Amino acid sequence: MVTRRTMNRGTAVLAALAAVTILPGTVGVASADGLPGYRTGDGATTINGATSAAHAPQLKPGLHTDSIKRGEQKYYAVTLDASSSAYFSAVAAPKPGTKVEEYGDKLTVNVEDSSGNTCGAEATPSFRGGGMAYPIADYATRRIGADRTECQKAGPYYLVIGRQGSATSGPDAWPIELDFLNEPPLKGNTPAQPGDGTWSTATPAPPTDPTKRAAKGGTGFNDAGSVAFGVWKDRIRPGETRFYRVPVDWGQRLNLSAELPNASTGATDFVARALGLSVYNPARGAVGEATFVSYRGKPATVGAFTAPVDYGNRFNPTGSVSAMRFAGWYYIEVSLHSDAAQYFPQGADLTLRVDVRGTPKAGPGYTKPTGDFSVTPEDREMARKGQTAQEAAKSGTLMMVAYAGIGTGVVLLAGLGAWTLVARRSAAGAPRAAVGPGATDGAGARPVLPTDPTRSVQQGQQNQQFGPPQGW
Repeated sequence: MVTRRTMNRGTAVLAALAAVTILPGTVGVASADGLPGYRTGDGATTINGATSAAHAPQLKPGLHTDSIKRGEQKYYAVTLDASSSAYFSAVAAPKPGTKVEEYGDKLTVNVEDSSGNTCGAEATPSFRGGGMAYPIADYATRRIGADRTECQKAGPYYLVIGRQGSATSGPDAWPIELDFLNEPPLKGNTPAQPGDGTWSTATPAPPTDPTKRAAKGGTGFNDAGSVAFGVWKDRIRPGETRFYRVPVDWGQRLNLSAELPNASTGATDFVARALGLSVYNPARGAVGEATFVSYRGKPATVGAFTAPVDYGNRFNPTGSVSAMRFAGWYYIEVSLHSDAAQYFPQGADLTLRVDVRGTPKAGPGYTKPTGDFSVTPEDREMARKGQTAQEAAKSGTLMMVAYAGIGTGVVLLAGLGAWTLVARRSAAGAPRAAVGPGATDGAGARPVLPTDPTRSVQQGQQNQQFGPPQGW
């Protein structure tokens, strides 16, 4: 199963000893302007959804890739138990420059039981950037809970993905990436929804550290650059979208802003939706709608302020609060409209202010470990260093290779040292050479026969071949 966590340390050692090279995921087709397309997850499996539930391919937990045309609806079969909540996300990633209709072009994401009943609300991610094509995503769920009556039994279910849009938008099929995550049940009681007024809605001031650290925005969820508290800098080109990720623990919340500087080209045209910001939770669920701000040559800022992470948020009817339901990596998507090229023909300096507020709290207590819905010290270290998942995996693999090499060297040196000691002791206590045919020196000594003239030479060669080097 493909996950977004770095590989197990023991597996990493074996993989490192076998091969140091890490194969990247597939990078989407670049636009005519050379902008990179969405990078799919490493090891994501290709799947072809069916137009009929009767022929739906089986979807297993992990990442999968497919494509979908305008007007199509695809079915994928899934088998669910009666205790785990399931999250099914879909990312649509038309290549940069594709013509899309604002609000009109969208995906629909549903989970249905075998009787066609919908499990929870339908997700409808759409474009909000003034005709700009950028990755859009959201999830549908089969949630287990005492407050639910539908879709609570174990058995067969279906993920149903549809695409709606105008005939005037681009005719090409959109690449889509599907993710299937299971959330295990809790050990104890289910936390209640936080009451009104338990957290402030007043947006605080963003971080103002004068030192900007370099961020490495990616093309999507799989190669997003990690960031932590502080002020970060990057470059973004007109028509491009950059992804970042930040670990947010239970009880913490995000205060984010993305900024464009003033322009010096002398252009004056108004760009209604120039700079966009979207936030997604660890299961790729949208934390509210994407927000775009206008630009006319002066500095511009777009921001987001989330609710604190709480298990009970899933019971809140407000989508932006409900999405803040588990700890883990949260994703930040920043887009710059292609019309901004009149101001930034060579790209723009992007400032990202990241404020992770609140003290981490203990989680609700799952019945089994769940890496996707937790924050580890390694995650925080990756964020502090600004690493992508690929860089962290490569760094960890090379370190394992180094440790393995050092360990192997120590073992070899110890073995050779012991071998040398044994050889010297054997030489000191060995019988003296025979002085003639049939001669012996001590009981059990074997004579060197005239008919076996090469044996002593072969033994010497064998000792040189398998023993320590001469001169040790």
